[in-house]
Amino acid sequence: MSDQTATRTDPATIEAQPAVWTKKHLLDVDELSRAEIEAVFETADAMKEVLGREVPRVPALRGRTVITLFYEPSTRTRASFELAGKALGADVINISAGGSSIEKGESLIDTVRTLQAVGADMLVMRHPSSGAPYLVARHMHASVINGGDGCHAHPTQALLDAYTIRSRLGDLSGRRIVIVGDIAHSRVARSNIWALSTLGAQVTLCAPPTLLPPALRRRAEDDDGELLAMPPVRVETDLDRAIEGVDVIMALRLQKERMSGGLLPSLREYASLYQLTEERLARAQTGALVMHPGPMNEGIEISPAVARSLQSVVEEQVTNGVAVRMAVLYLLARGKV
Repeated sequence: MSDQTATRTDPATIEAQPAVWTKKHLLDVDELSRAEIEAVFETADAMKEVLGREVPRVPALRGRTVITLFYEPSTRTRASFELAGKALGADVINISAGGSSIEKGESLIDTVRTLQAVGADMLVMRHPSSGAPYLVARHMHASVINGGDGCHAHPTQALLDAYTIRSRLGDLSGRRIVIVGDIAHSRVARSNIWALSTLGAQVTLCAPPTLLPPALRRRAEDDDGELLAMPPVRVETDLDRAIEGVDVIMALRLQKERMSGGLLPSLREYASLYQLTEERLARAQTGALVMHPGPMNEGIEISPAVARSLQSVVEEQVTNGVAVRMAVLYLLARGKV
């Protein structure tokens, strides 16, 4: 690599993009402007080049401590944040609810105060209660990153999804994207609605009426106005109709752990009506991207053939997740409030 290339791609030399970023925390994407999202993307481009080096390490966050605090199981999000922090030279500490003082009844606020006292500079947290990261952000001097809170938000997943689409298709303006599955319980869907709409994409949501939030359900039935406090989206309950001519199909995991009350007659019926199959994929644009936040329930929301097809970018999403989370850590470390 030439000296010129090394200077251009070293995160320590990035000056223009952090000037756009002024956030101390990343709690959701609904608070990000298009310029801020694009700052994440441009920084992630540099981080991908770092990850492609023989030694994928830079000292950008040397001396900083990143703590991951997860009250729910996670593989992709937690591992990618750990890899991202270490690639930037930070000290990374992982804490789970199991085997910690949390099991002994310690409150969330007491836990984060303890973490702050031991020197946390950034806290990545996942919690089953919507809004928990917002509460923590009010009680910490450290930067807080929402790694998923209840059914509310998952900002870094939305950013890596949008980044993956941008990497393949370029500008998202006017691109037609359908999100299909358990919309009602999906923090991924909600954050993606904001991120993709902010970038100019046309978003369609598709699900059985029982898996749509009440406001979206009424919109699907009546189609008589825009939703409040949400970007305009199209709502469909027929996947064959929703998928016609789209550029991207994002299948969501059927979140059985969040569902109760018999919202679906059976998994077989759901798979019959809403599984992304090769026949349904043929209705989309030629070469349409297939996405999934993982883990996939193959044979339910997506067929094995589609999951492994050339149009699937699921593995690319995971790879891009490290670069995007490196970008978020880097920008937050240099953000100003």
